[in-house]
Amino acid sequence: MKGLIIYSTLTGNTEKVARKVHSSFHNDEVELKAISDKVNPGDYDWIISAYWVDRGTADKKTLAFWDSLSGCRVGTVGTLGAYPDSDHAKNVMERVENYLCKENIYLGSFLCQGKVDPRLTEKFKDLPADHPHAMNEERRKRHEEAAKHPDERDWENAISAVRTMVSAL
Repeated sequence: MKGLIIYSTLTGNTEKVARKVHSSFHNDEVELKAISDKVNPGDYDWIISAYWVDRGTADKKTLAFWDSLSGCRVGTVGTLGAYPDSDHAKNVMERVENYLCKENIYLGSFLCQGKVDPRLTEKFKDLPADHPHAMNEERRKRHEEAAKHPDERDWENAISAVRTMVSAL
């Protein structure tokens, strides 16, 4: 079966995860492409779309790619600055599934933490203390922890999740 792993990345987190997952396949039947590459989704038996979380859902380039999909078998791998077991992460996964399920066969999802764009971190520092996204001690610690990811364990978990998604096909 021919597969596609296609990624969008801002800080490099998502590309790293996509490359690690791709390298685990060891064959020519799985292609790795950047979201900016031209692809025909119909050329593939399954697609893993790797995205970064932006404002509670996938980034805009990924959403535009998803809009081009119909009748595809699609799974997702995402990176986000929040903790992957947080309510925010659960809401992201639900939104992603709902977005893709309308026109496609949804294979599943995986989320791991990744470093936050440093420009965003700086922007949070400039917000007034009463702003919901203002930099506080809890947010600072989360950003510091996120900067350590994705790590080896995240990559192993992503590989396992994707293998599970495509093994049922």
